[in-house]
Amino acid sequence: MFSSRRRILIAVVAAVAALGASAFAVVQLTGDDGPDGPAAAPHVVQPGAPGQAGRALSPSEQSQLPPPPAHNAADTQFMQRMIGHHAQALEMTALVADRAESRDVSLLAKRIETSQRDEIAQMQRWLTERGEQLPGPHEHHAAHDAVMPGMLTPEQMSQLAAARGAQFDRLFVDFMIRHHEGALTMVQQLYGAGGGLEPASDRFAREVNADQGIEIRSLRELQGRLAS
Repeated sequence: MFSSRRRILIAVVAAVAALGASAFAVVQLTGDDGPDGPAAAPHVVQPGAPGQAGRALSPSEQSQLPPPPAHNAADTQFMQRMIGHHAQALEMTALVADRAESRDVSLLAKRIETSQRDEIAQMQRWLTERGEQLPGPHEHHAAHDAVMPGMLTPEQMSQLAAARGAQFDRLFVDFMIRHHEGALTMVQQLYGAGGGLEPASDRFAREVNADQGIEIRSLRELQGRLAS
């Protein structure tokens, strides 16, 4: 009976996080993993100088690589608060279907809804895997701008819900720009508090920063069109 074969991808995040410019690349191998033989040992390659080939590390050298940094309180707080921040964005997009006049507003709101719903699931999974507490579904209602920058007040949410047509479109875009800018501030606060050392939290924060930055540019373009 033939042995099974599987592809092995070793992500050496510790070397990237701890060694900076001396980061290690990853080599993907295929090896036996079954009764006929053990899986092939993964190779970790240290890149050479520009124009020079990299060098494969020996098993003993690989064993000396530092472990990935653990998450800390700043990471946990960032994830917990960002879940609430995203939850309010979903409350805002839920108002669009029967209030918006602009098709562009509806399309952009759908994009925001999809991306932030996916990110909430990622953050919940991150917290659960680390044994950290998930925030309650309505905790963000008690938040204020000092805790979660960019959050709309209850009065602003009521103002948005009461608007219709072109007025709603302009208000939605204005408020969502502010909301997204608040998320970028929260990313800055994460690193300022010493978070983002764990590779997974760092990667997620960078993705949030990039995605919301792109959406802010789209929102500003739409803001200009709605004002004309």
